Amino acid sequence: MPSLLAEFAAAIASRRIEVVDLTQTLHPGTPVIGLPSPFAQTKPFAIEEISRYDARGPAWYWNNFSCGEHTGTHFDAPIHWITGKDLADGATDTIPVQRLIAPACVIDVSREAAEDERFILTPRHILAWEREHGLIPKGSWVLMRTDWSKRTDPERFLNMKADGPHVPGPNADAIRLLAAGRDVNGWGVEAVGTDHGQAFSFEPAFPAHALMHGANKFGLASLSNLDKLPPTGAVIVAAPLKIRGGSGSPLRVLALVERG
Repeated sequence: MPSLLAEFAAAIASRRIEVVDLTQTLHPGTPVIGLPSPFAQTKPFAIEEISRYDARGPAWYWNNFSCGEHTGTHFDAPIHWITGKDLADGATDTIPVQRLIAPACVIDVSREAAEDERFILTPRHILAWEREHGLIPKGSWVLMRTDWSKRTDPERFLNMKADGPHVPGPNADAIRLLAAGRDVNGWGVEAVGTDHGQAFSFEPAFPAHALMHGANKFGLASLSNLDKLPPTGAVIVAAPLKIRGGSGSPLRVLALVERG
């Protein structure tokens, strides 16, 4: 009898399990969060060629690159926020690796986000989703599909206005329900950060960070291809770089989806 892992590998090879890439491509034009003065800023992604089959290295091609931990499709570890700073397993090198693979629930609010770029996800939307798809299981990723990743122009993606970013996201009660009421693994979005664009004015401020990370939960931002996932049934592989004391990192996020 084939082992469970052998069956799994065979299902991937035969494409009975599809691997969906949820990651945006990193490049020098990748949009990054800009903070108001006097806060320190993250560096944008930069790449520098070392050699390319030439006198600098005749048989090899490679590059140096640099960027902030929270650039492009990235992982937010609990110590990213002050509420999670004292967690012993809250850094990218101390997170239990079993938590880096988990099932996903996808809440589709793409229609609402298209109608209102400042759409706020509330417990009402989560409970409506659960009435149709069942209770969100403990230890799941909850991903908010807005189709925001289809905004390929950086200015439209960041969508900065005079009063701050106009970007959809959750309110504090929605995050409380997920973190405490459902004990999820983490929260993921297609926008540049896991919070609503106006979350600086929420109570508490930036609840997707403050409440999720304080509860030792994770974040995923700048996801893509959420329209290719079912509401339930996908499994997410999200392994950040093992940076000592890291608050997060860019990463390749993969979804495993069973296809009939």
